Amino acid sequence: MRPQIIDRSRDQEFMRLALALAAEGAAMGEVPVGAVLVQHGQVIGQGFNRPIIDSDPSAHAEMVAIRAAAKFASNYRLPGSTLYVTLEPCSMCAGLIVHSRVMRVVFGALEPKAGIVQSQGQFFGQGFLNHRVMVEGGVLAQECGQILSDFFKARRAKS
Repeated sequence: MRPQIIDRSRDQEFMRLALALAAEGAAMGEVPVGAVLVQHGQVIGQGFNRPIIDSDPSAHAEMVAIRAAAKFASNYRLPGSTLYVTLEPCSMCAGLIVHSRVMRVVFGALEPKAGIVQSQGQFFGQGFLNHRVMVEGGVLAQECGQILSDFFKARRAKS
């Protein structure tokens, strides 16, 4: 098997797009998390958190972006793709990432309470998984964390 060549040159560009999506979600009252799925340098899926809007507890940004990408690709598997997400994925989203065969996850801010990629465990490194996912965290971490801090600060001020 040949090693994959990873192009990191556009990581910040795609994370900025994910941040713009997070801001869109925040404007609708959703927790501001955005996600963009890229394959062969092209955005094929994107989304932001929408569990409140959709009355769907599974409507995390990653889920929305991967569902859109799978429809676009007409395939439930997305080999060679990279998922950019503003917040470290939770266990539900990590499972989805494995099942959809995303090659690489790039996230911004850590999620100390429920992040399963780095904060609460290294899910993608588990030996029982039948797919390996490359992970890079901390891309635009300050900006990704700030949008969340600002959102929750404003929410507390309203209470």
